Amino acid sequence: MTNGHHSDHPAAPGAAPQHTGETYQRFLTDLFGAIAYGELSAFERMSSDARFSPTLHDRATLGRLAVHEYAHFELICARLSAMGTDPEEAMRPFQPSVDAFHDRTRPADWYESLMKFYVTDAISDDFYSAVASRLDAETNSLFQGLKATEQPGEILLGRLREALADDPRLASRLALWGRRLVGEALTQAQRVLIERAFLGGLFDDGGQDAVDAEIKSLTAQLTRNHSKRMSLLGLTA
Repeated sequence: MTNGHHSDHPAAPGAAPQHTGETYQRFLTDLFGAIAYGELSAFERMSSDARFSPTLHDRATLGRLAVHEYAHFELICARLSAMGTDPEEAMRPFQPSVDAFHDRTRPADWYESLMKFYVTDAISDDFYSAVASRLDAETNSLFQGLKATEQPGEILLGRLREALADDPRLASRLALWGRRLVGEALTQAQRVLIERAFLGGLFDDGGQDAVDAEIKSLTAQLTRNHSKRMSLLGLTA
């Protein structure tokens, strides 16, 4: 999970969450299942794309970041197992949508691949950070532990800045690619939120209005954070 730059996560509306009961447990299973499959997919793609790196240093850097993603995957799977849940069963509902997203957003080269990691990892982290404050203390502590490790986003930001400085012609192409990525990522996030009734476990007392308000607020915040990250690259979101 990549920590977003200058993130400003929205306060979730509605009543305080209920941290007991089947509804909340189903929510946690979905939450961890989505994260685990996302981390596994990131590991696979970073490992695969590393071979296209222009230098051995870049190749080693992506390899290290891939290991970082896999370590998070193992931690989340361990938590699912501790909950008495089969990690594969928890991940399976999210496999089709995540795989379809990656099929729709195949990078044309290493630079687009780097931008994809920069954009999608940060959006994922923003999303999970936004809901973390409403979780039980043990789960929130797990999230804080994940964020306390090395921050891939800072590494990706630095390398993208170098690439843009070396070849200014990349700017328009990567700006366009970033806009496509954020559009696809937000569309997928909204689809998962709606199809899985993902946030329902946090709003037992607030009803659908609370869920709809949170989705709207969350989407707006993710978009703002993405714009800030693109600005750090000197690109227009």
